[in-house]
This record gives sequence, structure tokens and C-alpha cells, in this order.
Amino acid sequence: MSDDVVLTTVHDRVGVITLNRPEKRNALNRAVQKALPEAIRTFDADDAVDVMVLTGADPAFSAGVDLKDIAAGGSDLVSPHVTQRGPFPPHAKPLIGAINGVAVTGGLELALNCDFLVASELARFADTHARVGILPGWGLTVLLPQAVGIRRARQMSATGNYVDAATALAWGLVNEVVPHEDLLPRVRALAADIVSNDQAAVRRLLASYAETAGTTLDEGWEIERRVSHEWLAREHDAGEVERRREGVIARGRSQRS
Repeated sequence: MSDDVVLTTVHDRVGVITLNRPEKRNALNRAVQKALPEAIRTFDADDAVDVMVLTGADPAFSAGVDLKDIAAGGSDLVSPHVTQRGPFPPHAKPLIGAINGVAVTGGLELALNCDFLVASELARFADTHARVGILPGWGLTVLLPQAVGIRRARQMSATGNYVDAATALAWGLVNEVVPHEDLLPRVRALAADIVSNDQAAVRRLLASYAETAGTTLDEGWEIERRVSHEWLAREHDAGEVERRREGVIARGRSQRS
């Protein structure tokens, strides 16, 4: 077994980050909380990477902050290595969560901070902050209601009960549920779809989603209008635009059911 608590690989412009404490259900000790942001920063700055994927070494995605480590004096509830707004540093590239097993409390917050989630049929989700007597600090009370609605979020937090993969899909917490062995192949296929797009446009679109998330509807419309006008004012290669337009038409024909 590798001694590295976070593993990274790059293939076909997709960087995969794997939480690697399977014997601890990938609990987030200080070493993980230091290595995970570093891996994201590295991939975000790497010209060979267009898309990032976050997953866990089986059988878990992450059981959350390592409470045993905290009790032994080895970690704080929130490590100084994480940012003030969420567990990840600022990044421009898409980050897909491949949820291979339980995502609990801090692990659920990691998942919620990804751009979107694909789950194994074995995935389960729970917010157990209240069960252990701590409070979230990585955006759970903001991001969970955005994903599942305020009433379901309150239910998850107040009860601490687990939500299985099928329920997570029905509630909108995850985008897809696939057989366990198909999880990474499916995520890699989605990542390849992203790679095939104009990367500057992908990153600007994701930035726009982030900018409009905390605004009013009117402010959101204004942000999109401004960004669109600024984008169109840039110089564009007409031949490349036409090539991509033809590619969109061909792709649409190939994806007809």
C-alpha cells in the first residue's frame, strides 16, 4: 500500500485525485487536508490537465474529518491548509466528484464542493455533524440546500440519517448513479466530453455560475449579459468557430436516441 495519503494520476488531460487512507475510510487527517489542496493547485496550474476528478480508495469516498486524530491532538477541526471558503483552493478547471462509497459529514462537504457528482451504486451520504456535536465549516448549510432543497437538507442534518445512492439521485444530490465497476470509466467519459470543448469557454462558464450563485436574479442576468458582451468583443478565429459548430451538429446527430 502506498504511504501517500493523496494519490494523483494524469491520463488524456484528466487528472485524478484519490484520497488514499482506505483503512480509515479516507478520513481527513491533517496530512490529507494539506495534500488535497496542493493536488488541486498543481492540476489547476498544469497545462497537461483540463479536467480534475476527486474520488476515494475503496471502500469509501470519505468518512469526514478524522475525529480520532483530533482527539489525539494531531489535527484541528479545520486545518489551516484549507481555504476560508470551502475545503478547496480557488481553481478554474472543472472538478468532478466520483463518489465510490460513503461520503459523510466533511466527506459530504468535499463532494458538495465539486462541480457535479457521479455516484457508484454503493455510495451513501450523511450529515452527522450534530451526531458528533460539531458544526460544518466547508459550506454544507449553503451547498446542501442548493442540491436537495432546504427541507431535505434540514432532514439530513437534523437526523444524521444516511441517504442511499438511489435517493441521492432522486433528490438531485448526484447527477448519475452507475454500477460500482463503471464509476471511473463513466466519469472519464464525461471528462473526455469536457476536454473536447473550448477550455476557455468551459472555465468562464463555471466562473459565471460561481459569480451568480450568491446574487439576486436581476444581478445574475446582469453578470451574464456583461460577461457575454466582453466575450464576444474578444478576437475569435472564425475558422475554428465554424469547425466547432460543424462538430456540434455532427455530435447532435450521433447522440439521437
